[in-house]
Amino acid sequence: MSDRRVRILIAKPGLDGHDRGAKIVARALRDAGYEVIYSGLRQTPEQIAAAAVQEDVDAVGLSILSGAHNALLPEVTRLLREQGAEDVLVFAGGIIPEQDIQTLKTAGIDEIFLPGTSTKSIIAYLQTRLAAA
Repeated sequence: MSDRRVRILIAKPGLDGHDRGAKIVARALRDAGYEVIYSGLRQTPEQIAAAAVQEDVDAVGLSILSGAHNALLPEVTRLLREQGAEDVLVFAGGIIPEQDIQTLKTAGIDEIFLPGTSTKSIIAYLQTRLAAA
């Protein structure tokens, strides 16, 4: 049995320059005992997928406010599959219209968290989903 902590990459895809929410989630996950890697602002899908593989993460949390979610988020999941990391859980949060959620889930985003979601809800989701993996 491994004592390795669950590793989560928090990333900001695209040109969005606001990361307060991503940092709040990263801090909450760290406080809950996860090992968190924050990739910083303005990451390309290629950079995010490469970091996820290089860091051997269990999950990737994508924070997006720019409106480019339908292009960027599916590209991250496609690249993860292409690089053999299809077992990495991908979740997202930010400004995402409800009518786009099912399309994103079909593209491989496991869960979408909208503004106002508590960090406790995100942690509970991860505890459930990662325990099942």
